[in-house]
Amino acid sequence: MPPSSQRLDVVDCLRGFAIVSIMLLHNLEHFNLYFTPALPAWMAALDRVIWDGMFFLFSGKSYAIFAMLFGVTFFIQFNNRAQRGEDFRPRFAWRLVLLLLFGTVNSLFYDGDILSIYAVLGLVLIPVARLSDKAVFVIAAVLMLQPVECINALAALGNPDARLADPDSWAYFGRAQSYLTGDSVLAAWFGNVTNGKIGTLYWSWEAGRIFQIMSLFMLGMLAGRRALFAPTGAALRFWQRTLAAAALCFVPLHLVHSNLASLVPGQALRRPLETCLGTWSNLAFMLVLVSLFVLLFQLRAAQRLLRLFAPLGRMSLTSYVMQSLIGSTLYHGFGFALYKVTGSTMCLAIGLTLAVLQGGFSAWWLRRHQQGPLETLWHRATWWGYRPANPATVPAN
Repeated sequence: MPPSSQRLDVVDCLRGFAIVSIMLLHNLEHFNLYFTPALPAWMAALDRVIWDGMFFLFSGKSYAIFAMLFGVTFFIQFNNRAQRGEDFRPRFAWRLVLLLLFGTVNSLFYDGDILSIYAVLGLVLIPVARLSDKAVFVIAAVLMLQPVECINALAALGNPDARLADPDSWAYFGRAQSYLTGDSVLAAWFGNVTNGKIGTLYWSWEAGRIFQIMSLFMLGMLAGRRALFAPTGAALRFWQRTLAAAALCFVPLHLVHSNLASLVPGQALRRPLETCLGTWSNLAFMLVLVSLFVLLFQLRAAQRLLRLFAPLGRMSLTSYVMQSLIGSTLYHGFGFALYKVTGSTMCLAIGLTLAVLQGGFSAWWLRRHQQGPLETLWHRATWWGYRPANPATVPAN
């Protein structure tokens, strides 16, 4: 089914919501420069409440929304070209190469960049694009089950109390403190794309995000195929059922995950179970957020509010890179070094201010241009050399 403009509206708004929540978490983390300044006791207590609350709401969920919508966008592009009798997959592969370049630039400012990871993992959509819904769902389900961690858990049953080495990512993130707190921007850039990038890749594997991202890409593609973001009765009933099922699943998953240390004292068994339960509970809560967003979007009063996220969603690439550039300059040692004096409360205030400013900039830009600046560059480079069979054909984004 061709995507309708209304469907694109809710997808843009949801993507903008994900961008804002990602920005808020990155601000709380000082863009991966973890530091707790000396603050009055009351402020430290408030910081802890805000940190715990924000991470409960968005950590592991916002990026999952972003990943799912990546799959939705792929379907829209693939479907648009298929209606013209063209295969989008070769052009998509080139588009991913370009995304890798954007991600590499973004990694200079923020070593936790997700664009370069999406660029590589996005290749998984190419071989599954023409498989049946059932086949794609089975593959996505297997990936979401975290097969490697399940195997590790089974292997640990024989010796659940065995001591494990520290995760490999810890050493890399420990070394990052030296160049992120320093006053050399060149040292920070070099450290981010070498040491920091390796640490992020290790952490993504350790946290189960590699398999989860590929699964979410496929689930997003299936959501596109089934027109689940279209304002139809069938789609809304799907999100109502999903909201109920996801909420019911989240509660026990979260409780078991939160109390796993007392339930499973053996480290060798507990670590893979923590990864599995963490990804599954995050998936459930992400579906709660998405379901609520889509259902609220059908209400006129709520829709007016949620549409404020649309400009950021339409300029998601520009927005994501801008937040890395601005955030690293604000918090890291080569810039204003605000990591020394800002706790979670102040960082949340800064993040909200930046979100408002960036949303205003995006709305201003889109009143004058069809796409954001980086989106325009990505689009033009994607279709460089394109020669349609019908000269009147205009390539889709």
